[in-house]
Amino acid sequence: MNLHVRGTILPDGVTRDLWVLGDRITFERPRVESETVARGGFVLPGLVDVHTHPGAAEDGGFDGELFGEQVAAHREAGTALLRFPGLSGTVPDAVREAVGAPRMITAGRWLAWAGLSRKAEFHTVTEELAQAAAAEAVAHDGWCKIMGDWDFEAPPVPYDVMRAVVEAVHAVGGRVAAHCQSADGVLNAARAGIDSIEHGMGMPEESLGFMAANGAAYVPTLTAFAGSRAEVAARGTARSRVWLAGHDTMIRRVGEAHDAGVTVLAGTDSAPFGNVASEVGHLVAAGLPADVAVGAASWRAREFLGLPGIEEGGLADLTVYEADPRREPAVLAHPRRIVVRGQVVR
Repeated sequence: MNLHVRGTILPDGVTRDLWVLGDRITFERPRVESETVARGGFVLPGLVDVHTHPGAAEDGGFDGELFGEQVAAHREAGTALLRFPGLSGTVPDAVREAVGAPRMITAGRWLAWAGLSRKAEFHTVTEELAQAAAAEAVAHDGWCKIMGDWDFEAPPVPYDVMRAVVEAVHAVGGRVAAHCQSADGVLNAARAGIDSIEHGMGMPEESLGFMAANGAAYVPTLTAFAGSRAEVAARGTARSRVWLAGHDTMIRRVGEAHDAGVTVLAGTDSAPFGNVASEVGHLVAAGLPADVAVGAASWRAREFLGLPGIEEGGLADLTVYEADPRREPAVLAHPRRIVVRGQVVR
């Protein structure tokens, strides 16, 4: 059965009818009968979480069953597109190809340069970081994930190594996401032309100009950091004070990044899953205009990742809300109707 939706289409703000034919959108009324699944309200391209790690087991490994459960939580919240910047295992085909499953962009394993001073169990450590990064981008969905640094105090991956990674990945048509926490790590990644900087704790202001010039995105994952702040503050150690100062900096950089022309995107990082609406709230609190924050989890994120929004022939991912989320961002947590890949989820 074809689907019919009438509502105010965002971000354009025009009220009109659209139809879902399979996994595509059309504004031309089909000759066959269609089921009206939404009339009135505000219609967004399906939500996007650009930084999430479902399936991460407590031991640092990958749990395929848990992955399926957490992806389902994303879908039930209206999140129709997920980017995984680093997974410890392989996405189960049964989950990825299931009817109504969110679209998924993988980036392969977390790649760590052998020169980093500290390595986690889930990192894949290599001397040949550029070669490994290019291979991951080719093997997955055009993205790879590297660790730009690890500790706050230790030197990050050197600029020349980062630049070699960018050149190698771009040469095969891929893009690079970099985990960065320290100021030097962020600056090296920004200067090297990294495509997205994840977290960015301690981000120096001068990095914003490089990011804007290179078309890089900033994915601060504020939800995850906000959940850890009270625990870190209670420690009262020198290291915790560095963490807190870095957290303050990354919050301040959100609005400054937008003002500098950097694309800011919404990613939640970890549990609870299906919680990208909370990230939008944190982005607004950090100074991002509400409409920009909503776009960071919808149309702008899709554009950055190379997917269309609500347009003729576009993908059939829709969420419908009673109120305009550009004016009431909290409504994102309460979708009235969810369509993912042309299938009614709610």
